[in-house]
Amino acid sequence: MPRLVDAHSHLEDISDLDGALRRAVDAGVAAIITVGSDYNSCRFALDTSKNESYGLRIYPALGIHPWSLVQDGTKTTLNFIESKIGEAVGIGEVGLDYWYKEVRKNREKKRLQQDVFHAFLDMAKRYDKPIIIHSRGAWKDCVEMTIDAEVKKVVFHWFTGPEDTLERLLEHGYFVSATPAAHYSKEHRRVIEKTPLEYLLLETDSPVKYQGLEAEPAHVVKSLSAVARLKGIGENAVADRTTENASRVFGLDM
Repeated sequence: MPRLVDAHSHLEDISDLDGALRRAVDAGVAAIITVGSDYNSCRFALDTSKNESYGLRIYPALGIHPWSLVQDGTKTTLNFIESKIGEAVGIGEVGLDYWYKEVRKNREKKRLQQDVFHAFLDMAKRYDKPIIIHSRGAWKDCVEMTIDAEVKKVVFHWFTGPEDTLERLLEHGYFVSATPAAHYSKEHRRVIEKTPLEYLLLETDSPVKYQGLEAEPAHVVKSLSAVARLKGIGENAVADRTTENASRVFGLDM
């Protein structure tokens, strides 16, 4: 059975977490990166990563999702994340979302997203941490801001951006993570097809729903099968390389 890494999951939102983690082990998942999206989920990620009773490793990434930004509490969460940065394998989930309904026609809220993202990019550079980026509707700005910040270790989560922006991020050695949506999403499939295997990771974004079915970390095997089919290579080869990629980017002890 291949050893897999779910490089992006929100474990705090999974209702039957014990069952989900046991099923993940049965599916061959050796490690999960649980990403923070606000203060509480960052605390959860740090606490859950200390539990090694499931037969897999859970690693924390700390961040503020662009949907979670509130001006009054953002600075406190940023300070908390920086104080705990040594316990995290990465910074995330962070980034920009120009399609979010509260941001589409609000320049002030768009500027807030950009300011917080810039703060995280600066943190990633100063502490030499990989950063996990949400870039929906803001693909070019996310890529160019990341390049300008000179961050070296970067994962673009569930990327669906245009081809020229994809080429730009690949030129800088950045990674893209594949989700189960690679089975049916035209935009995501195009990105996976054009991204070399050496720049791909696997993820589930659990517990997001794919075609009505709520995901859990065991479903990273769906991401695996989609990538293998799109690349025309065996699942074991994809598993070996993507696990190696995740270990290298995040410095996982596997």
